Amino acid sequence: MNMAALNTAVLDPLETASLDELRQHQLDRLRWSLGHAYQNVPLYRQRFDALGIHPDDVRCLEDLAKFPFTTKNDLRDNYPYGMFAVPMHDVVRVHASSGTTGKPTVVGYTQGDIDTWANVVARSIRAAGGRRGDKVHVSYGYGLFTGGLGAHYGAERLGCTVIPMSGGQTEKQVQLINDFQPDIIMVTPSYMLNLADEIERQGLDPHKLALRLGIFGAEPWTDELRRSIEQRMGINALDIYGLSEIMGPGVAMECAETKDGPTIWEDHFYPEIIDPVTGAALPDGQMGELVFTSLSKEALPMIRYRTRDLTRLLPGTARPMRRIDKITGRSDDMLIIRGVNVFPTQIEEQVLKIKQLSECYEIHLYRNGNMDSVDVHVELRADCQHYDEAQRKLLVAELAKQIKTYIGISTRVVVQPLATLKRSEGKACHVYDRRVAS
Repeated sequence: MNMAALNTAVLDPLETASLDELRQHQLDRLRWSLGHAYQNVPLYRQRFDALGIHPDDVRCLEDLAKFPFTTKNDLRDNYPYGMFAVPMHDVVRVHASSGTTGKPTVVGYTQGDIDTWANVVARSIRAAGGRRGDKVHVSYGYGLFTGGLGAHYGAERLGCTVIPMSGGQTEKQVQLINDFQPDIIMVTPSYMLNLADEIERQGLDPHKLALRLGIFGAEPWTDELRRSIEQRMGINALDIYGLSEIMGPGVAMECAETKDGPTIWEDHFYPEIIDPVTGAALPDGQMGELVFTSLSKEALPMIRYRTRDLTRLLPGTARPMRRIDKITGRSDDMLIIRGVNVFPTQIEEQVLKIKQLSECYEIHLYRNGNMDSVDVHVELRADCQHYDEAQRKLLVAELAKQIKTYIGISTRVVVQPLATLKRSEGKACHVYDRRVAS
């Protein structure tokens, strides 16, 4: 697709609206969403009343900062349906988080919500360079996780042919990618690495496959990982952002013309950045925690939902709507190691700077007496397995030095045998923290 010749006639009107038109549209929808939540969700009514604030008091978008935050714990405390704003007979689908600790978070959708979701995912695929008639291989998990069905309905709405593979069965995934010749794959970036390994193991040339575009999301990933995937697979790799509490995949999407961070579909999802400690609103361009207010959701309106994702808001480029910078991590995933704040993606960035190492890594944390200790487990690439002990020691020293220089912590780097680190079939687990148990 020639991005310079992008036909703006196929874009939704609000994708090309002026900022004044967009802001007025947001204000109208914000007033509706706040009123809908106040009238139909007891928790919101109680909290708004306690603060002496009413949806009718909203005169401008900045007034949103007067309203209370919503957190994941609110959804768990009102499990399963206590925050739904419509009767259950109007709810056509329910999804839920994996619930690794405590109760899962449950989200519901009216038919109108499903249509909105399909539209924003279709818009996202189109913004990434997809088009009607493309074959889309969906490797996001189906079921209670929003990834698979969200991608599926959006691709169908755009007019694509969907291959609903779901996660797992890696050998079969590769067989179907080779046989069915999809144009697009939608999957987590960590599982894409697993697929790339299997493609190479089967002796296939990834550059001869029909795949031209990968739409990757559901976990933070670095620009270094993007470049690695693009080089190995010969595809264009773009970032899709979403979370089930706000909708699912398709809240924001990187545009193929610019590849400079996901554009937020602000006509449906209003973003803020706050200080994660104080909760104070921060100006665009400043790093902080991403907060979303839904503007059109019927079943589960979300008012100032704290995502815990750390990023910043940037001006629009390919669209007038604002972008988010790469997610650097989550405020609740931050590791404090000997007083230093560390995010797993920072380690990943340093691993991928060393071309002899594969993209797979693990961070192991434990106590050594009263001190935190960190081991970083890595693997050599398949074409570097012949390295002798001296060569491996040089790589170990180089990585340890880079981590110390750029992150500020000392680590022990361990080179594992090929394919011994756990491969992901969904969201990757890179951190194994045994400090609490020690």
